Amino acid sequence: MNATGALGRYGEELAARELTAAGMTVLARNWRCGRTGEIDIVARDSDVRGADVLVVCEVKTRRTGAFEHPMAAVTPAKADRLRRLAACWLERHGGPPPGGVRIDLVGVVLPARGGPVVEHARGVA
Repeated sequence: MNATGALGRYGEELAARELTAAGMTVLARNWRCGRTGEIDIVARDSDVRGADVLVVCEVKTRRTGAFEHPMAAVTPAKADRLRRLAACWLERHGGPPPGGVRIDLVGVVLPARGGPVVEHARGVA
């Protein structure tokens, strides 16, 4: 694995821990749907009524000083791809849960000093 791949895997591990700490259940990591692409993390959360929500989570990891902040990574094209991936997951796993589907982003910034900074944005697309 190259350095970029290792950085991404590390960020995904931190993101999975963050989601789990927030009370979510990770259902899959790096789930692929043919040529459509890959979902970094698929999780289950609950909405305000307690109904299950499927969470499709994109993870972006950057070192401090990288070109763009990871939270700026979900472009309209990326959001469309994530929606297509969510539809593929639902087709293969029996349809949407009662609480529907949400697309989240976890941004991980690795500073030169100190611990990583993990930000979780819900419902980005």
